[in-house]
Amino acid sequence: MNNTLGLASAIATLLLLAAAGALQASAADLSPEQVGALLKAASPAAPANLAGKDLSDIDLSRLDFRHANLRGTSFFGSKLVQADFRGAALQGANLNGAWLMGTDFTGADLSRASLLSVVVLGGEVKKRPVFKDANMTGVKMIADLPGADLSGANFSQAMVGVNIKNQGMGQMRTDLSNANLAGATLAGADFNRSLMTFCNLRGSNLRGANFFRVKLGGADLTGADVTGADFTEADLDGTIFRDVKGFDAAKGLDRAENFGKIVR
Repeated sequence: MNNTLGLASAIATLLLLAAAGALQASAADLSPEQVGALLKAASPAAPANLAGKDLSDIDLSRLDFRHANLRGTSFFGSKLVQADFRGAALQGANLNGAWLMGTDFTGADLSRASLLSVVVLGGEVKKRPVFKDANMTGVKMIADLPGADLSGANFSQAMVGVNIKNQGMGQMRTDLSNANLAGATLAGADFNRSLMTFCNLRGSNLRGANFFRVKLGGADLTGADVTGADFTEADLDGTIFRDVKGFDAAKGLDRAENFGKIVR
């Protein structure tokens, strides 16, 4: 997907979110300058506390949010380009439509957060956001993240696939082509219809994950645990299943596309 199409899709989905009432009607609780001052005054012993604040539609790029308390905070549509969220507490945060070029979420807790139609293409910064070792349990996410670092992340019970109950949102799907998910946990997560070609899933926990119609061509699942994972209608052209655990307990392999071309 090129930059123009990716940005156009993101804008289209933002309009759908707005139509559903997701846009914040009121102004942000704090200005970028006030947020910056609070972060500057914080320390490892006393991290900044912005829990529950409305920080939507403002430019917070390149700010240092490390270890900050951001539980339930709204960053809807905000620019967070190259912001540092390492180790931050973002449980239940709203990041829908946020600009995340080069944003670092290493080790952050994003459990139950919403990252629908995040913007990762366009502008001067070309680097993808980093989610290495992040807690993404129960997250809702639709994003273009080809080549992104999500190694060691925990996507247990996450909703990353298409929501077929919402036809507008269903027109988009997550792109994790060539992404690094080595050692990640996807147990019970829904990745249906996602693009995961040549994805690194080595040693990952895929128990009970939903890969319905997922493009997994060339993906590397060496050493992964696929017990109970559902591969119904997934494209497995050249997918590597060497030394996987639970292969016989995986579901839908008999209905997968190109099953005869898997590598074992």
